[in-house]
Amino acid sequence: MQLVDRISVSELLAMSEKMSEPLVKGVVDINDQLLVVDAEMHVDQEQFLLERGSKQSDLWGINLWPGQYGTDGFIEFDSMINIRPWQNNRSRSVDNQTLRERIKAIVIEKTYE
Repeated sequence: MQLVDRISVSELLAMSEKMSEPLVKGVVDINDQLLVVDAEMHVDQEQFLLERGSKQSDLWGINLWPGQYGTDGFIEFDSMINIRPWQNNRSRSVDNQTLRERIKAIVIEKTYE
């Protein structure tokens, strides 16, 4: 597991080789603008950030598809930690478009080719 300031697509590609699909799981803290990558489960990344002081309501699970960098397919909003009826998010996705844009902006800022 890695808390990243900046990460390259080639680093993400190397991480994705450990997974059954060519993806890297990540959790974004939208308040503190943090990104954690490289764990088998989003819940482990979520727990890591909670122990560092993040608030549950600010944490959202994503998948990064390094082979899709630069396209809409790069960031996938799909994680069990996203199911939060108390935040009006009843699916594994991120239903609020404004929130999705905030997550995208953080990920784009932290990744490069």
